[in-house]
Amino acid sequence: MQKNPNFSTNKVYRFLRTPVEAITYDMFLSKIDMWLGEKKSNSSHVALINAYCATLAFQDNRISRIYNEADLIVPDGMPFVYWLRFILKRPCDQLDATNILRKLAQHAKHKNYSFYLYGGHLPVLEQMKCNLEAQYPHINIVGYKSPPFRKLSEIEDKTICDEINQLNPDIICIGLGTPKQDYWIYDHKKKIKGAIMVPCGAIFDFFGGRISKAPDIVSKSGFEWLYRLCSKDFKRLLKRYTVINAIFLWHFFLQLITNKVIR
Repeated sequence: MQKNPNFSTNKVYRFLRTPVEAITYDMFLSKIDMWLGEKKSNSSHVALINAYCATLAFQDNRISRIYNEADLIVPDGMPFVYWLRFILKRPCDQLDATNILRKLAQHAKHKNYSFYLYGGHLPVLEQMKCNLEAQYPHINIVGYKSPPFRKLSEIEDKTICDEINQLNPDIICIGLGTPKQDYWIYDHKKKIKGAIMVPCGAIFDFFGGRISKAPDIVSKSGFEWLYRLCSKDFKRLLKRYTVINAIFLWHFFLQLITNKVIR
């Protein structure tokens, strides 16, 4: 599969079937500034890769293509961060959706970037907006939308795209869950102009107060999945954090012992 030309080839490594870039938050924010400085005709897709995403891509050609064609693929899961830092000796941060949104919100104080929130249940979404505005009084959330939990008609979808384009946000946070949010970004990055699209998944629930975020020490240790498994979403996450994680760990182990990382 052809590699996205936006990647810096000396910093990108392939895990299972998915390329991941060794990147720090400073480098990430520089890319955001560059993209928004140009306001390209198409939106830019930032893909966040954790064990679940990598395993889906390993099993599903459609997801694999979506990630491979993203404008930037960053390590969300700590296994990738540990590998990039300690085995490949590359400077690298864990770019999880929670901290990405926090960093972007802080950065927006100096850059005046605007935000749009798409996804989640309406009460949670509204509470997320209120909480973000309370934590970051300067934040400019120009709009939000809780779409119905079904396939939208062409007219409904066009109406949403027209609304977002009229509001012209700089950053769109999509909280539809994996892989639905990845499909949505791939299908809409040419319909919505000049924005940065970030898949945010569970952080709508975190910022909306429906479930609690794992403490930073747990997240940085790589065991946030266990913390989430013990939450009220236990039934929904059980397969992801048992069967899917087992598949990922097996293939990740094979890659480790063979040192088979394709640059």
